[in-house]
Amino acid sequence: MSNTETGQFPVTKSDDEWRRELSPEEYHVLREAGTERPYTGKYWDSHTEGTYSCRACGTELFTSKEKFDSHCGWPSFWAPLAEGTVRYLRDGTLGMERIEVRCANCDSHLGHVFEGEGYETPTDQRYCINSVSLTLKDTEEPKGAE
Repeated sequence: MSNTETGQFPVTKSDDEWRRELSPEEYHVLREAGTERPYTGKYWDSHTEGTYSCRACGTELFTSKEKFDSHCGWPSFWAPLAEGTVRYLRDGTLGMERIEVRCANCDSHLGHVFEGEGYETPTDQRYCINSVSLTLKDTEEPKGAE
């Protein structure tokens, strides 16, 4: 049985530790499964090349290669960086069935994944992820670099 199946994660902290390390908005989304307002996050319309990591623990989760414009107001990816970097939970809140996406390293809430929406992506999936759950490590060359 894996750590995520037993409820044990490589990164575990108390609520007090998470509150000290995260801003109130980050804590609400990452630790309480909240959602940021659409079209307000830092990365929803970003086209910067790089790797997106979990804001809470730094685990690399997604890359700009899998990011696409879904026009939903949140960053969208068609797949995670690698198998096992995220985990999935049934989410029956708000009167609908959804699949919640969490960081497999620290169990922080990232967003949700949807299938069959008709996007022309290799997986026909949309990982709808809160910007506040992510940190982007930019891999673009600085302007003027040779």
